[in-house]
Amino acid sequence: MEPDPQAGVQVGMRVVRGVDWKWGQQDGGEGGVGTVVELGRHGSPSTPDRTVVVQWDHGTRTNYRAGYQGAHDLLLYDNAQIGVRHPNIICDCCKKHGLRGMRWKCRVCFDYDLCTQCYMHNKHDLAHAFERYETAHSRPVTLSPRQGLPRIPLRGIFQGAKVVRGPDWEWGSQDGKPAELQRRVSADGQPFQHGDKVKCLLDADILRDMQEGHGGWNPRMAKCIGQMGTVHRITDRGDVRVQFSHKTRWTFHPGALTKHNSCSVGELVRVIDDLDMVRRLQAGHGEWTDDMAPALGHIGRVLKVFGDGNLGVLVSGKLWTFSPSCLVAYRPEEDANLDVAERARENKSSLSVVLDKLRAQKSDLEHPGRLVVEVALGNVARALDLLRRHPEQVDTKNHGRTALQVAAYLGQVELVRLLLQARAGVDLPDDEGSTALHYAALGNQPEAARVLLSSGCGANTLNGTRSSALHVAVQRGFLEVVRVLCECGCDVNLPDAHADTPLHCAISAGTGASGIVEVLTEVPGIDVTATNSQGFTLLHHASLKGHTLAVRRILARARQLVDAKKEDGFTALHLAALNDHREVAQVLIREGHCDVNVRNRKLQSPLHLAVQQAHVGLVPLLVDAGCSVNAEDEEGDTALHVALQRHQLLPLATDGAGGDPGALQLLSRLQASGLLGSTELTAGAAVACFLALEGADLSYANHRGRSPLDLAAEGRLLKALQGCAQHFRVCPQDEKVHQVPGGHRQEAAPRRHGGGQRCPCPRPTAAAGGGAAEPLPADGGALHLPHLHRQPHPPRVPVRSRRLRALRRCAQRLPHLPPAHPRPHPDLRVAGPPASSAATPRHRLRKPLLCIL
Repeated sequence: MEPDPQAGVQVGMRVVRGVDWKWGQQDGGEGGVGTVVELGRHGSPSTPDRTVVVQWDHGTRTNYRAGYQGAHDLLLYDNAQIGVRHPNIICDCCKKHGLRGMRWKCRVCFDYDLCTQCYMHNKHDLAHAFERYETAHSRPVTLSPRQGLPRIPLRGIFQGAKVVRGPDWEWGSQDGKPAELQRRVSADGQPFQHGDKVKCLLDADILRDMQEGHGGWNPRMAKCIGQMGTVHRITDRGDVRVQFSHKTRWTFHPGALTKHNSCSVGELVRVIDDLDMVRRLQAGHGEWTDDMAPALGHIGRVLKVFGDGNLGVLVSGKLWTFSPSCLVAYRPEEDANLDVAERARENKSSLSVVLDKLRAQKSDLEHPGRLVVEVALGNVARALDLLRRHPEQVDTKNHGRTALQVAAYLGQVELVRLLLQARAGVDLPDDEGSTALHYAALGNQPEAARVLLSSGCGANTLNGTRSSALHVAVQRGFLEVVRVLCECGCDVNLPDAHADTPLHCAISAGTGASGIVEVLTEVPGIDVTATNSQGFTLLHHASLKGHTLAVRRILARARQLVDAKKEDGFTALHLAALNDHREVAQVLIREGHCDVNVRNRKLQSPLHLAVQQAHVGLVPLLVDAGCSVNAEDEEGDTALHVALQRHQLLPLATDGAGGDPGALQLLSRLQASGLLGSTELTAGAAVACFLALEGADLSYANHRGRSPLDLAAEGRLLKALQGCAQHFRVCPQDEKVHQVPGGHRQEAAPRRHGGGQRCPCPRPTAAAGGGAAEPLPADGGALHLPHLHRQPHPPRVPVRSRRLRALRRCAQRLPHLPPAHPRPHPDLRVAGPPASSAATPRHRLRKPLLCIL
């Protein structure tokens, strides 16, 4: 086997933790070695593109980032297992011929090579630098000398290691134990931990054999078989101590136990999107119903853990019972573009508790912290008396707070002025780094904040979480405090620990903070191009959160941001489409004049994302704006493929379409066509029929060779799709854009009927501007739609999908020059001849020719 040197990570490679590792001891500790067993794929919620699944030698199996969002959790240790070899190369230490795996070549000595084992065991001179060749065809990577470098001992399956059965054992009793004793691995691939719910599901005879050397066997353990227990602790030998409901504890071999859930109440999880697998896993675990289809691939919250280990998960407002095997842990970094994460709330109770303790404190009047107590009680006279007698105690702390901080939080402006006159430390931080100005913002005290700022306090001081007082006021929604801080010159562009500016925080607060957004965007020095740690500009963030006012304000200052892309290629319109923010999408299209056919890194257009998430109301908006209905993503899927693959079972809201005007518009267009009859539509069917009505190609095959006709699972839907496609071919379209597969689009003269409204009738009555009716072709076909190039082109006769794709590929290689003579244009498609009665005979247009100019 000779692997492709450009193939990157491959199944079978041996890996260790890498530079971006942040997953604790999942690999068994530093030095743990694992094997890549699965590569991520596009569309998978558990193993997305640019991730890999690793089986660690110590027993766990989890997925990791291999370029996902620019992070690399792993380093390559050895690639000999995938067949990499260097013919005719000999290891000059162990003398092995045909060196396998990586080659290590000394840069000092002439023609001196080592294999991986010899290099790692410090063979040859440690002061010599080496070059590493990953394959026989790869370029060398220069390495520094090994001398002085720290050495990490490897732990894994190497020669001499003691091993037990792994998760994929299928070799019966070859290891001397019954086949049923194979190790059971939980659904999330993690080892047992304290608090896990477990069951022993083995027969007593099998359990007796398994317990030998692992806590031993007691006949009373048979009573616990099938009962739910809780992991009490893990012994030094790796055995599991389990406590059952009747207070009895037994030590079990870890392979004898099955973990029944890895989630606790309140955790976020994702439902896997493989319909067949979920149906199979749900048998005996809450069972399956087609009403559960909308939950597939979506994120939910665990509301209940049942006694049998099943989980009650709230998804999109509905509670479903799922087997734990149908769920995977939700990682927020995988869904940065989805507005699903709940905003963290600050703990409001801690400071109130401190104030209650201060007010209840009965200390001596001469106690150093008494001044803080009097300020908390609001006793101005006693506080003034203490300041006169003990001015040195002005900054003394009580429960970690100074008197000035407490006075600012409570808004006691007179006491704030007295303390400032007594030279209180205006920028003195508490144990968490917060100053008096932070406390004024936290307590919603604009006048106290104004007094502190006029005294010269640090307006932009950051606390322990790198938040300024302006950040605190914005996060709390205190408009007047924000106004005072902005008037007094606080930096509105200061980033916090997540590189979020105050405007980022205001957008996150939702429409309830619209007043704060107005105040911040009116500050002359605000930088609306600021980007946070996730790569979101303010326009991206506003589109993600659906904040229409913020989008308008940002576009007014920096319209050049409208098509700016994040690292993953997402623009503001992508984010609005993905999260069903129709009003934001309208603003981006109509006021921002954004590119509606822009693609992300996976070649998805905004229309792909809207259809993928079943946002029915956004589809007509995007199509009417000129979004190509035949653009393909990296899998070769058009929006029509996506609709039929994902949402054929998703019910369509019929009660006013959920109040969404866009969905009502889509349904009204379908009904006006008169092609659906009594066909009952799902969300996928409605979107698919609408796309077909707008020119989507039913015969266009994706990279897997499947067309939308292949994906239509039901006969009535197939008939409806064909009827819509035929209606598009024979009905003049009033769109300004006509699409062909591959995402090409062709401008055409606008055609309006009846005051600019779409005409549901296949026969138009008037031309643009309300003039006389246009004559129909002699054969009743569609009217010719002129192309807005320098010279008009005759129409193109429809050809078969395979031929169409071949012609398009050839055409893309040709220079784009204006033709010397009229010829079939590759982007125009009509069903009949031109309106002129002197048309070329139909048989002569049967096979369009390509001419190299």
